[in-house]
Parts: sequence; structure tokens; C-alpha cells
Amino acid sequence: MPKKINKKTNKKTSEKTSKKVTGKTGAAKAAPSRTKAPKKATPGKSAAEPAHNLTEGMAAPAFRLLRDDGGSVSLKDFAGRNLVLYFYPRANTPGCTLEAADFTRLAPSFEKLDTAILGVSADPQAALQRFRKKHALGIDLASDETLAMLKAYGVWGKKSFMGKTFDGILRTTVLINPKGRISRIWQNVKVAGHAEAVLAAIRDPLS
Repeated sequence: MPKKINKKTNKKTSEKTSKKVTGKTGAAKAAPSRTKAPKKATPGKSAAEPAHNLTEGMAAPAFRLLRDDGGSVSLKDFAGRNLVLYFYPRANTPGCTLEAADFTRLAPSFEKLDTAILGVSADPQAALQRFRKKHALGIDLASDETLAMLKAYGVWGKKSFMGKTFDGILRTTVLINPKGRISRIWQNVKVAGHAEAVLAAIRDPLS
């Protein structure tokens, strides 16, 4: 025999279930949001600083670097004379070797014009010592492994080779006058004939 359905009990049960679903206001509760909160910035990280742009006539940024012979060299050491400051990517590579050899060959001519030559790269001291010895170089070489001076002169930046992009030294030469100001800047240097062009510019500033 089928059981009788208690309408009052069924009605109360239905009302309780409805209240749980709708809440006190009678409106359906919204599903909890699954939107993730934005990630917090990592402390200490910021956008890369733009490279410093040198201009002719401005004061050359001061520096102090380790020389290949174990000593140190600074901009103040060249006060009262011209300084050819040339930046090259890496010791013992073909282009850098040719550039160093050309400046070595012309060093006596630069000396007659009261001009010193300093080659700077990010190579460690030991690599520069081997570079000098292997090619009998007669010019000063300095190391900037920290990249501080290279960035101050705006010669550390993006490069590309065989489809790959990487950070490195942009081959550049800066001529600094006896008062410590920049007289001339050569960017995107092509090695062949470059040392001769720098020497000619010192002989005739208007060339």
C-alpha cells in the first residue's frame, strides 16, 4: 500500500532547501571569483636603463680600470694630453687583433702628437696579458669586467651575429682632448684603416 505524502513536511523541507540556495535576500549567490590577483613586482628588478649617449664637447666620464700589467689607469692620468680611447669586443679575435696591431704600428706617430692610446674591453686581466704577449702589442690595455665604465661611455648594448642577439661591446673610439672633453666619436667602427683615420683627425681636427 503506497505511503501517504505529508504535504506540510514536504513544504517545509522545500522552503529550507530554497533558503540555503538563495540566501536571505532570495537572490542566487554568485559563484566565487576565480580571477587571479596580479603578481607583485619582484623587489630589486626594474626596466633596463637606456645606454648613455656621449656627445662631442661634453666632459668625458671619469673611470679607473685595471691594466693588463697589473696596475691601474684612470682618466686623470692623461690630463694635459690627448687620449684615444678605443673599445673593442674581445681580445685575440681577428678584428680586434688587427685594430690593436694598427694602433701599435702607429703609436710613435700618435706620441709625436702628444696622444696616448688605451684599448678597453671586458676581458679579464689574464686574457689581456696573453693578448699583448702573443701579438707584441705596444699600447696600453685595460679591463672592465664590471661593465660600469663601458656603460658610462654607452658602448655596451645589443648586438647581433648570425641571427642571434646578445649584449656586448659596440666597437667605438673616443678622442678626449687635454682638458678631458670629448673631441670626436667614431661609432660602428670598421677596423681597416681606422687607426689611420684617427691619427689624421688629430693632425687636422677639421678633416
